[in-house]
Amino acid sequence: MSEQRIRAATEADIPDILRLVRALAVYENEPVETVRMSEDDLRRYGFGPRPLFEVLLAEHAGRAVGFALFFHNFSTWEGRPGLYVEDLFVEEAARGFGLGRRLIAEIARIAKARDCRRIDLWVLNWNPTREFYHRIGINHMEEWLPYRMEGEAIDAMAATAD
Repeated sequence: MSEQRIRAATEADIPDILRLVRALAVYENEPVETVRMSEDDLRRYGFGPRPLFEVLLAEHAGRAVGFALFFHNFSTWEGRPGLYVEDLFVEEAARGFGLGRRLIAEIARIAKARDCRRIDLWVLNWNPTREFYHRIGINHMEEWLPYRMEGEAIDAMAATAD
């Protein structure tokens, strides 16, 4: 079996991160052009003076084949931070080696070290990975519905602020 590892991404990994995000878009049946993020965006928001997210890379045979992008949130009820996993993806050719599980395990280790009480993520309803998540203890919360405000709605609401 080839060498595999999970490691924190560095600024030098930005091209690989963007390549993997684009591969995720294809996996999710979205045109690659829907990924508007650039290398400059990754550098500014992930590796600048105040990073807003972190990335773990999964490597197989010396090549980045998967990633997890996550950031902190906060639970008022728990009174503790949590981690939100925005994306978790492993290229099809690298699946079956346990890299997805290892990415989640590293996120769990980081959460525990940072006194986080929750790890949250969203999964598309058609994604077969849902069964994997159930097996490792990530459960679907049917009583919570996702809501989102974007674009023009943000502009309109911001215009009403005092």
